[in-house]
Amino acid sequence: MLSSELSLISRIESVAEHGRGTVTFVDGDDHETLDWAQLHTEARAVAAALQARGIGPGDHVALLGPTTRRLVTAIQAIWLTGGALVTMPLPMRMGALEQFIEQTRNRIRRSDSKVVVIDSQLAAFVEPEPGDPPFIGLDELFVVDGPTSDDYVRPPTDPTALAVLQFTSGSTSEPKGVMLPHENICNNLDGAWIAAELRHDSKIVSWLPLYHDMGLVGLLTIPMTLDTSLVQGAPQDFLAKPIRWMRWLSEFGGTASAGPNFSYALAARTLKRTDEELDLSRMEMFLNGAEPIDAPTFRKFLDAGERFGLNPGVAFPAFGMAEVCIAGCFPTPGKGLVTDVVDRHALEAEQRAVPVDAGTDGATELALLGRPVPGLEIAIVDPSTGEPCGERQVGELRITGNSLTVGYYNQPEATAELITDGWLNTGDLAYTVGGELVICGRIKDVIIVGGRNVYPQDIEKVVGEVDGVRTGNVIAFGVEGRQGAQSIVVVVEARTARDGLEREITRQVTESVGIPPKDVVLVQPGSVPKTSSGKLQRAACRIQYVAGELDVLDPT
Repeated sequence: MLSSELSLISRIESVAEHGRGTVTFVDGDDHETLDWAQLHTEARAVAAALQARGIGPGDHVALLGPTTRRLVTAIQAIWLTGGALVTMPLPMRMGALEQFIEQTRNRIRRSDSKVVVIDSQLAAFVEPEPGDPPFIGLDELFVVDGPTSDDYVRPPTDPTALAVLQFTSGSTSEPKGVMLPHENICNNLDGAWIAAELRHDSKIVSWLPLYHDMGLVGLLTIPMTLDTSLVQGAPQDFLAKPIRWMRWLSEFGGTASAGPNFSYALAARTLKRTDEELDLSRMEMFLNGAEPIDAPTFRKFLDAGERFGLNPGVAFPAFGMAEVCIAGCFPTPGKGLVTDVVDRHALEAEQRAVPVDAGTDGATELALLGRPVPGLEIAIVDPSTGEPCGERQVGELRITGNSLTVGYYNQPEATAELITDGWLNTGDLAYTVGGELVICGRIKDVIIVGGRNVYPQDIEKVVGEVDGVRTGNVIAFGVEGRQGAQSIVVVVEARTARDGLEREITRQVTESVGIPPKDVVLVQPGSVPKTSSGKLQRAACRIQYVAGELDVLDPT
């Protein structure tokens, strides 16, 4: 029975008082388990410490730190004060520290945060500057002689109050602060719970970062506010040893988990190599919310897991975005990975999804992502006219319902572009098949050549399979030419600039999409721009290319 309360505070209190779920924090190969009531007692004390520093309803609190028990406790504590959590991403690469510091300062400034709570591990990188709000060390909120849970003063319940200021990943533009009130988040979590057929005895296992909407709103907040168990790891522990994700699922009896394309590629590789006796038979859902979902990679993971008892029907390809809190469209649980194989030329030139047999020349495979979760509706419309599209006709995905963002913080013009007459303009090109959603790509990323809408991921995928190219680290984009015509540029992270690599890439692109790229640029490993959640930043890469600022690989 889901709660009728539309306040995260009320739901957190209810789970702490009546819930049976637990939260397990894994740190490398060690772990500790406590129930939600114990974490809530600790969070009340931290909330009291924040209140003693003047934090109350309506205040924005920026939180910066790696995934730890204390970070999760602080997240709940911010909500308990009536404040809004401002998510602060961590650096993707040590080589990107300057960019991380600049982006962090930008978010602090844009969010109007009253305080910045920062883990000691990051304090040396982001230091206070004149004009900044006060910085509080995360450890300062946990001192033994500080306020206790009895000192906490509960604010009035306000479902309309802002709970999260979630900055978008910025894959096509400068990150914006998505405003998510309590009631909208609660509505979306209820829809996700129903659509995914979760239960109170489900056990969610997550290593996803808590500054990202899937890790924070999806995998952390559902257990914390709807009462199920959670095993919470850290991204760096998974990335250091991908087998840990599978171990955690096996050891703790995980039933649900999630990850992007690259995580399933890493997991497939590690499952093939391991001789450990793992048990994945209890898994009921592996959610993949990547855009687009790489069906062959997902299948390789499912195949690799079969010898450990993994049922391929647990594949759960879904669509979500911060602007609807997290969950947009979910498939029927147990249905597994279902794809639509269509003619690429008709998709690009005619904006129609024409079915063809798998293996047909010019075929492309796209995943079916299910139907809207309860509380949401979708429509596919012509981006220019707003007229509804028929089935298998490509248009812009629009969403309406009870969990839409109320807008971008302090950006009224961007908000007006985002929401029209109660409908959210996602910027995604999509179509439907039997009422199920299929995503083709982002409107801003499409490369228009000779009247065709060329999707960059089609180029990036085929280039990623070339020997010497770092898979998942290829960006394709269009540059303006004469009379507004676009040409294709491919930026490729390569291990070495071996002789003939550019020619091989050009040949593969030409054979795949029928258009030779204008330019192929080989760059240093780790240098293609990505968001804090690992998405390729095509617009940023285009800017670097035009400005001559790419970190080009030296010829061998």
